[in-house]
Amino acid sequence: MQTAAIAVLLGSGGAAMAQAWPAKNVTIVVPFATGGTTDAIARTLGQELSKNLGKPVIVENKPGAGATIGADFVAKAKSDGYTLLLGAVHHTIASSVYKKLPYDFQRDLAPVSTVALVPNVLVVNPKVPAKNVSELIALAKKTPGKLTFGSNGNGTGQHLIGAQFGISSGTDIMHVPYKGSGPLTIDLLAGQIDMSFDTVTPVLSHIRAGKLRALAVTTIKRSAALPDVPTLDEAGLKGFDQGTWFGVLAPVATPKDVVVRLNAEIVKIVNSPDFRKRMDEIGAVPIGNSSAEMAAQIKTDTERFAKLVKEAKVTIE
Repeated sequence: MQTAAIAVLLGSGGAAMAQAWPAKNVTIVVPFATGGTTDAIARTLGQELSKNLGKPVIVENKPGAGATIGADFVAKAKSDGYTLLLGAVHHTIASSVYKKLPYDFQRDLAPVSTVALVPNVLVVNPKVPAKNVSELIALAKKTPGKLTFGSNGNGTGQHLIGAQFGISSGTDIMHVPYKGSGPLTIDLLAGQIDMSFDTVTPVLSHIRAGKLRALAVTTIKRSAALPDVPTLDEAGLKGFDQGTWFGVLAPVATPKDVVVRLNAEIVKIVNSPDFRKRMDEIGAVPIGNSSAEMAAQIKTDTERFAKLVKEAKVTIE
């Protein structure tokens, strides 16, 4: 009787704690500088979460080391549901690229929900004479190692897509890493680098304004935001299919009830007309899946990119 009573009290206490969440501000850590896709999605999601949760949701940028600094910060944060990560496909790549990561992405972080998928797009500065993928490949082969592509960090999706492009096309294009899409786009517009394989979001307005030239999207299907731009598969690199997903994760020991609540709120937001309209505007495809589905995607991508990392010989100390 006494043992049962204690169990009931402990159980009800845990439930009460979960029901009380959130009792204070919630922080979403963005592992990149401001101005990129991760930042845009986090801020849009944060605004809606603030309304639904009744507490401020703050977005904090912690860029650097290919998004691993922000991920490490969240992995080591208190598991109380108040510190979250807006993670991305980049983190599944870092597991293979970095030899000494201070955290394990699959072991130390609990998936909550994938928020959106954004196609990547091969864009060039207008000074690059290539008008299509075939001309770009020919130019790169004529001047090996002279053309440059930027990414938002070593070991990120953009880096690996660029590496895969080089392997698939038989070209040698120099990689230039940045701390996020914001500074990358500034240098791309200024002609400091020749091209990028960034997500559609940070370059969409510049493509439409004619300041950047889109040659192809990297997913197997065309982007609704750029319907006239062919895929790399259509451009001759058969089977090329890479995009960038973004999702919310929490420290692994976060109470299950909090994770379940977060998932429900995020899925509700992702399916709302206002959020979907905002995602359409930035070229993103809303997802809103379960924690288990997100975990399965992370496992699959970690294994898939491990093979590409080995093939491309990408390593970072």
